Amino acid sequence: MAKKGKVTPLMKQYNAIKTKHPDALLLFRVGDFYETFGEDAVRTARILNIVLTNRNNGGERTELAGFPHHSLNTYLPKLVKAGERVAICDQLEDPKQTKTIVKRGVTELITPGVAFNDEVLQSRSNNFLCSVHCAKKNYGISFLDVSTGEFLTAQGDREYIDKLLQNFNPSEVLIAKQRKASFYENFGKEYHSFYVEDWVFKIDYAHEQLNQHFNTSSLKGFGVDHLEEGIIAAGAILYYLNETHHNQLKHITSINRIVEDQYVWMDRFTVRNLELYHSHADQAVTLIDVIDKTISPMGSRMLKRWLALPLKNLESIKKRHEVVAVFVSNTPFSAKMVNYIKQIGDLERLISKVATTKISPREVIQLKNSLEAIVPIKALAVSAENESLQIIGEQLQPCDLLRQKIKETLYEDAPVNILKGHVVAEGFSEELDDLRNIAFSGKDYLDQMLEREAQATGITSLKIASNNVFGYYIEVRNAHKDKVPDAWIRKQTLVNAERYITEELKEYEAKILGAEEKIALLEQQIFQQLVEWMIEYVKPIQQNAHGIAQLDCLSGFAALAREKNYVRPSVDDSYELRIVDGRHPVIEQQLPAGHPYIANDVFLNREDQQMIMITGPNMSGKSAILRQTALITLLAQIGSFVPAKEASIGRVDKIFTRVGASDNISMGESTFMVEMNETASILNNISDRSLVLLDEIGRGTSTYDGISIAWAISEFLHEHPARPKTLFATHYHELNEMTETFDRIKNYNVSVKELKDNVLFLRKLIPGGSEHSFGIHVAKMAGMPQQVLHRANKILKKLEQSHSSEELSGNIKSATEREPQLSFITLDDPLLEEIKEEILGIDIDTLTPVEALIKLNEIKRMLRPKKTNA
Repeated sequence: MAKKGKVTPLMKQYNAIKTKHPDALLLFRVGDFYETFGEDAVRTARILNIVLTNRNNGGERTELAGFPHHSLNTYLPKLVKAGERVAICDQLEDPKQTKTIVKRGVTELITPGVAFNDEVLQSRSNNFLCSVHCAKKNYGISFLDVSTGEFLTAQGDREYIDKLLQNFNPSEVLIAKQRKASFYENFGKEYHSFYVEDWVFKIDYAHEQLNQHFNTSSLKGFGVDHLEEGIIAAGAILYYLNETHHNQLKHITSINRIVEDQYVWMDRFTVRNLELYHSHADQAVTLIDVIDKTISPMGSRMLKRWLALPLKNLESIKKRHEVVAVFVSNTPFSAKMVNYIKQIGDLERLISKVATTKISPREVIQLKNSLEAIVPIKALAVSAENESLQIIGEQLQPCDLLRQKIKETLYEDAPVNILKGHVVAEGFSEELDDLRNIAFSGKDYLDQMLEREAQATGITSLKIASNNVFGYYIEVRNAHKDKVPDAWIRKQTLVNAERYITEELKEYEAKILGAEEKIALLEQQIFQQLVEWMIEYVKPIQQNAHGIAQLDCLSGFAALAREKNYVRPSVDDSYELRIVDGRHPVIEQQLPAGHPYIANDVFLNREDQQMIMITGPNMSGKSAILRQTALITLLAQIGSFVPAKEASIGRVDKIFTRVGASDNISMGESTFMVEMNETASILNNISDRSLVLLDEIGRGTSTYDGISIAWAISEFLHEHPARPKTLFATHYHELNEMTETFDRIKNYNVSVKELKDNVLFLRKLIPGGSEHSFGIHVAKMAGMPQQVLHRANKILKKLEQSHSSEELSGNIKSATEREPQLSFITLDDPLLEEIKEEILGIDIDTLTPVEALIKLNEIKRMLRPKKTNA
């Protein structure tokens, strides 16, 4: 066995630092390079596609991969986007100032959820770090975007936390180590997770962390003091920021509660089914792609939040609609506002960089220019006749003193990198101006020196120049060598000349070099003082960012309305939903030119048309009608105009969809099981203001089972005291019979036109049920072989002969009708008394649907005649 060699001091230092950060990829600064070693090097080389080398380190082979330190901003984003946690280990002292190994330490730890680098972040989306606390009964959750300072917390049941995770789509989730399995079981493995020690998730520790950060004695002022689980989750986030060496956090000025009862409830299935942000199909267009007409990154991020949390408060909805109406009707006003917003940078992220002292000189100028654009926006908004616009305008702060200070301190064309110089404006610092005169007015001084020496020596061809070896020198041609004074010191002999230095030249050179060094230090010092002074403006600039984002969203809604011919909806406290000529916002945009979208009317209420049963063939547009109804309602309640000729919407508090098949095979659930889970969630959570959209319920099982389940679900929704407004699309034509028994169910169908050998889908919703499915026609349109189509037609005819739909629906109807009194029970039978007691003992108010079915089954068993032994 080979004897291990001695570990070098450098590797000893590396190993000690790596031990402290075993979960992170360590970028170790060595001279002008960031180096990675061992397994880190293998991963780095693979992700960055750079050369992997190796060297012998004390007799052992060690992999090595690195890149120049000035390329950090190029390579770092690639590592973080690949899901790596990256620890940056810098040299903490000047190598020239030490004779031993230079001190090194981790200065920053960048993770997917904690990043300030513009190349890592997406400007139009938040980058949320999330923490989930799994308690015994409830869950706590917290979100922080460290790049903007937004800090949110909430708590609730598993379903609510699941919905928030889907809506906020965090880049990284913190979980207690012992809750890892529980988190995976409840929320899946799709999130990039990091596991924190269990002791961090404690209430006392969380209170200490939050109060210390906000410099408060209690959290009552933030309105979150009662959210124990939420506070624990928020405390874990602050702990994690400290662990990742992020201590400059003055831009995190408050923590806000996500108030569940202020927003429309949409479960994760609904968010997914409506394709608000994401689609499972490649290259698919989502709702946010269509409606996002915002100009600024702040506006785009706010719009995503509005879409995740639609309003329930009528007054707030009305105010947004009023502002949009002003922008739509007053085009010159709207054009001016848009033009000014275009001049504003990302105020939220710029002021966050100020608070964390990561801002560059050029970004400070950008911040100043953005604040200057706020001045005319404020005047424009205050002058508007709309009260909501006036309030936003009054809240905008032009920050006159800050703008003036930046203007006085920095050059307008200040560079990105302060080390490049030309940062602090002329006239700001007398000392700096003097140093610049010394460093940059040298030509005049040297010209004067040259003239003096030429006169003193009589050598008219003297030249003064400089190089990297000797610095400044005087060059004399060989013909004049004998005239050189004895005080000059010869430094270099050339073929035709000699080079000399003088005492005056040496002094001047030292003065210039010293001045350049002092200029660099003084500029850094002045810039640092400016940035520290600017921290006082964090809150007002965050408030400005919020106001500009609102104006951006609402003017974006106006642009959308003008471009796509959207109308202002009426949202009130009624229970009616009336849409005239409604259109699907996404589908209509994707239609080829010259193909108009077939608009449809939908009317629902709680009195006589609570449920619409929509039948029609596949591909006829049933699902589109369901989705567009939900999307129009959703757009109305986020404050947007809607794609319709007219829309009157009674405020909705919950939107439920069960649309399309979605297998969850990875978790061992079939299509039908997923369908039943989602439907059960709907039936157990409906309210009197719910909008329920069901598509093809029961198709994942046999026909008889499917029809029975669909019928029972429809009956349940019709008979439920809440009477939720429901659209039910189905290819089970037998369900049309329900209108005969249930007076608030109405039949509609998506019309088709039968041609000789084909079928034309008209996509128009008309009263009455559909009689055919046209499934074989659809197969023909898809290019199915003729042999298969011919055989399918034959089988269909045989099946229709043996199982008529009338017979099937008749069986279902008879099953739902009240059966006559059974002949084997007499009026004085003690069994009746027993059943009576059983029924009277039921507490109907607390009985769940499942318990009711079980109880009904027990009574049914009591009624069955007992078998007698032969």
